[in-house]
Amino acid sequence: MEVITEGVNNLNITDSSYNNKNRIQVSNTKKPLFFYVNLAKRFMQQNNEVELSALGMAIATVVTIAEILKNNGLAIEKKIMTSTVDMREESGMRPIHKAKIEILLGKSEKFDELMAAATEEVIDYEEQS
Repeated sequence: MEVITEGVNNLNITDSSYNNKNRIQVSNTKKPLFFYVNLAKRFMQQNNEVELSALGMAIATVVTIAEILKNNGLAIEKKIMTSTVDMREESGMRPIHKAKIEILLGKSEKFDELMAAATEEVIDYEEQS
């Protein structure tokens, strides 16, 4: 878990070639759930909000991430958008309709306070080890 958090903390989120710098596209298979939770926290620290996006089976993962952040008092829900997109698995095949969700979360009023407290807990734990 510490490796995931460290990796997220060392990410540089200033890629200007990406037009929506506060969007996280979530996949079921690529990263563990708490990688996305920690990444979303980092995005909210830098941009005050984060947009979680997913297709198909990854929708449940996005909803879980949003609920973890909301239930821990870190985020407030600003907007939820759903749609379907047409995708082709191979050229020449009929398009497949996939469900899509986008959830926009903003910092809660207590976000900075809660993040500071969590950081202090980590420092205290490391000093005890």
